[in-house]
Amino acid sequence: MKVKNYLLVCIVFMLSVSMFSQQGKQKRADTLFNKFSFVKAAEVYRELIANNYNKDYATRQLADCYAFLRDPNNASRYYKNVVKQDNVPVEYYYKYAQSLRGMKKYDESQEWLQRYKDSGGVVNVNDFSKDINFITSVFGAKQQYFLDKVRFNSKFSDFGAFEHAGKVYFASSRDEGVAVKRLYGWNEQPFLDVYVTEVGTKKNVDHTAKVKGDVNSIYHDGPVTITKDGRTMYFSRNNYKDQIEVKDKKGLTNMKLYRATLRDSIWTDIEDLSINGDEFSTQHAALNSDDTKLYFTSDRPGGYGGSDIWVVNIYPDGTLRELQNAGKVVNTESAEGFPFINNEGTLFFSSDGHTGLGMLDIFGTIQGENNEIVDVINLGLPINSNKDDFSFTMNPNGVTGYFASNRPGGRGDDDIYAFHRVPTLQVEGVVTDAVNTKPVPNSIITLFDDKGNQIAYMETDENGFYQINIDRDKDYKIVASQKKYIDDYRTFTSKNIQTELVSIQANLLLNPLPDVVKLAELNTIYFDYDKHNIREDAALELDKIVNLMTNDYPEMVIRIESHTDSRGALSYNDKLSIDRANSTYEYLISKGINPSRITEHKGYGERRLTNGCQDGENCEEVDHQLNRRTQFIVVKME
Repeated sequence: MKVKNYLLVCIVFMLSVSMFSQQGKQKRADTLFNKFSFVKAAEVYRELIANNYNKDYATRQLADCYAFLRDPNNASRYYKNVVKQDNVPVEYYYKYAQSLRGMKKYDESQEWLQRYKDSGGVVNVNDFSKDINFITSVFGAKQQYFLDKVRFNSKFSDFGAFEHAGKVYFASSRDEGVAVKRLYGWNEQPFLDVYVTEVGTKKNVDHTAKVKGDVNSIYHDGPVTITKDGRTMYFSRNNYKDQIEVKDKKGLTNMKLYRATLRDSIWTDIEDLSINGDEFSTQHAALNSDDTKLYFTSDRPGGYGGSDIWVVNIYPDGTLRELQNAGKVVNTESAEGFPFINNEGTLFFSSDGHTGLGMLDIFGTIQGENNEIVDVINLGLPINSNKDDFSFTMNPNGVTGYFASNRPGGRGDDDIYAFHRVPTLQVEGVVTDAVNTKPVPNSIITLFDDKGNQIAYMETDENGFYQINIDRDKDYKIVASQKKYIDDYRTFTSKNIQTELVSIQANLLLNPLPDVVKLAELNTIYFDYDKHNIREDAALELDKIVNLMTNDYPEMVIRIESHTDSRGALSYNDKLSIDRANSTYEYLISKGINPSRITEHKGYGERRLTNGCQDGENCEEVDHQLNRRTQFIVVKME
């Protein structure tokens, strides 16, 4: 009995030791997790799962570790088990959906997102579920961006490439060539430093390529941006003082933006910017085209959630004022970062809150008439992938640039990718009335290829304007038509044109087409023998002309020509025809026709007979009647 009791005590003791050991492991794992040491935390959580200790909790934490490490394959593997747990928090449905999205499993991702919504979860207004055809439209869109090789990537994290004055500045954790490396707990890689190399370099870039001066520290530094004059650099860095990291209330070290000045080829005079704070991060600097505005990323109070894009004015004395959030069109409840402004003032940024292909995607903004941002657009393939795509920059030529991604096929963790852009080419123009030079709205524009195949069809807007996307290196024919006009066409080519060109002008002129049905109503009017008064039947015809000129063709201009038969003296008939022309003219004016719309009213006497009833011929009265007439000639139409 004593032996049994002794064994029971030993077993309980061993179980207690084991339990306390597992509790210690979980505490250690949670401490590592809270310090963002996700690689080491994941190792301990896997041990806890293997030992079946608090397995559900450890599985959730392990899945989150992989999500923070931007590893959707392993994250989804563990989230798949998490969502099967009893009473699992509903947000894990969303996390599982996001990890599946990162693996291109879009249909399955959509199902779990719907389950999240059905369970009471709130989805961002900009979530990718708003457009069920998004993936199809992105994969089917015409490619504008093409990838080029970058030969200075390393097996570590490289991103934030920014080209200036023939050199490329970028952030990297490579630290190659250094004997002692300090590792960052989040991903077990060395801390970031700022490097610089020649554009197009094929050489290995090691520690000797770090920027000279005081920019690089013992903690994270980079990425950077530089003013157009090359004298000022803005860069990201960990918040630290006297070689010691400054912690916030949660025990975390945030990021700050700093400013450095170039003196004798050395970056020095490091300045802590006024927009920084110890309780939030400020990073990812970008400048507008004239260096008067600083864009950046921050999770400071007052945002929409996660991290937001912000902007502040830079005054000539260097002070930063009028801080503003970039707004809800850009920012979501999730994470936005890595802003960039091109020469045209277009904002580019990365986000996992807008409709995308995977995790972080790169977006461009669309501006309204007053330069306000009205929408964002996904840059599509191959800039974006199902992994993280970020730190987009564009060179002043608007055609080349860089971005970073952790997609498969790279050399290391995050890799820098160069791109060249072939912008969408458009043919555009205005359809104009050839007579009055006014635009012709609702004209039909038809575009044909060089084989006569119709490839586009549209109507002009209220200003007679049209715009159609076309392919490069093709021959085209474009036709404008409108029911009141004669068709006009032009042939043009998109061959051998500069890559920077985005638009070909093709204006078209339409000449009015006399409406046979309408103008047939401008009947000749007739007069009694030796009379110039307007008969009743003639008045009916003149009223038709008044209606046409007033309602159907408000800008039509006419000429009046009056005639007589051959009977009587030539001089007498000349005067009689003039009287008939005057009577016709005065009738039309009396009905409201502007005199300026009748260029002339002229009599021709018996000089323009319509038949052979000249002097000496024996003609019936009905034949003479045909010569006693006034005719209307259309000079200009609508």
